[in-house]
Amino acid sequence: MNRKKKSRVALLVFAIVFVVAVSLFIAAILKTNAYNKTTHEVTFSGPEFFSQEAADKGDVSVIAIPRDSTWSKAFDFNNEGITEHNYMAYTYDFTVSNNTKDEVSDFSFKVNFNRKVFLMSAWNGSLEIHQNRDGKETVETIPDLRDFNPGDYDFEIFTVDGENLVALNEEDYFVYKPSSSVNALEVPIGPEEATTPGVIMYVGIGEDISGTVLSLNYRFHRLYTREPLFWISLAIMAVWLIALLIFIITSLQIRKYQIRHEHDNRIINESIETFTGFIDAKDTYTNGHSKRVAIYTRRIAQEFGYSGEELDRIYYVALLHDCGKIGVPDHILGKPGRLTDEEFEIIKSHTVRGGDILSSFKSLEGSEEGALYHHERYDGNGYPKGLAGEDIPFVARMICVADSFDAMNSNRVYRNRLTKEDIIEEIEKNKGKQFDPKIADVFLELYKNDELEALDIE
Repeated sequence: MNRKKKSRVALLVFAIVFVVAVSLFIAAILKTNAYNKTTHEVTFSGPEFFSQEAADKGDVSVIAIPRDSTWSKAFDFNNEGITEHNYMAYTYDFTVSNNTKDEVSDFSFKVNFNRKVFLMSAWNGSLEIHQNRDGKETVETIPDLRDFNPGDYDFEIFTVDGENLVALNEEDYFVYKPSSSVNALEVPIGPEEATTPGVIMYVGIGEDISGTVLSLNYRFHRLYTREPLFWISLAIMAVWLIALLIFIITSLQIRKYQIRHEHDNRIINESIETFTGFIDAKDTYTNGHSKRVAIYTRRIAQEFGYSGEELDRIYYVALLHDCGKIGVPDHILGKPGRLTDEEFEIIKSHTVRGGDILSSFKSLEGSEEGALYHHERYDGNGYPKGLAGEDIPFVARMICVADSFDAMNSNRVYRNRLTKEDIIEEIEKNKGKQFDPKIADVFLELYKNDELEALDIE
């Protein structure tokens, strides 16, 4: 995978992780907001409700503990002359406890008594009174039961010894709504805190109200920091930012290295091309031959999966394949007629000379092999060593095809360039003989599809 492709993959991963982190963050916000809008309900009843046992029940609990101080009165509703005290006054503190780490943003509770009671007073919040008389429900809200005018309300009220009492039968109930005023400030209820509204009421002496039922409704205000998804998203985002910073720094370093590497490659390429230019200039008919062979060889190598620096290496090896011709006399290289056996041997010696010249060029792997073996034949009848098949280095086998093609596709002193059909026929005929069949097939596919003509061989 090349560097650009790796960068694209890395950026894609960064984008995906970013989307995941943002999605989790949004999910945390939405989940928290939904939680804060949810109304919770819990019911308390029986003797437990009037004892400390209910104090830690659930997220939010309510207990109603009567105070020790009490008094009694005689209620003579029908003017029967009753003087004996028949009702007892009780002061109940309704302690609403928040047993969580969240804030209780609002609450209310509904109280149904299992006996008839008379409400005398309530403090902090307001009471929403529900009375059922003759099949009709009357609902009135009293902001402060300690100070109200009975004439302003349309429900059953009794006055005893100057006290205004609201009567609640078994089917009646009241809803307590807390105060948010500065003086009372019953809501919000902080984490692990409580608030205590209260009522004073009269109950018939000897009557048991332990069957009272209280239904509590409440809502939380949870901070985003209390939601695990919030911290997960922040952790992912923190890792993302650190990884992005490392990626940017690394990319800048790689880019800096790449620029230097490209500069060094240009120097190497220009140096080698200048050197091979000296060789090609010895014969005007083969001028540019080394570069064209290098370009064709690189294109073949691409089809075999080579890329990046390895492809550059193959290009340079091919560019130097004929460096041994520097030692061949000009009159032999440019001779228009048939070469003598002695002259042909001198020509053939350029492979050995090239190998000798490049034997010390250790930094360019394969350069010696490219120059020494590019005239070996697949059938073993080549030179200088008569290697055959897979014994011939792969880069030399690729150069062999590219070198032969450029020779056939160029005008020489002894003949004109061959036609495309003739070149194809010649390569097909020599598959398995002069050329590696696999390399020849790959090359022919490129040539037939006119892909070689599009290469920059200027």
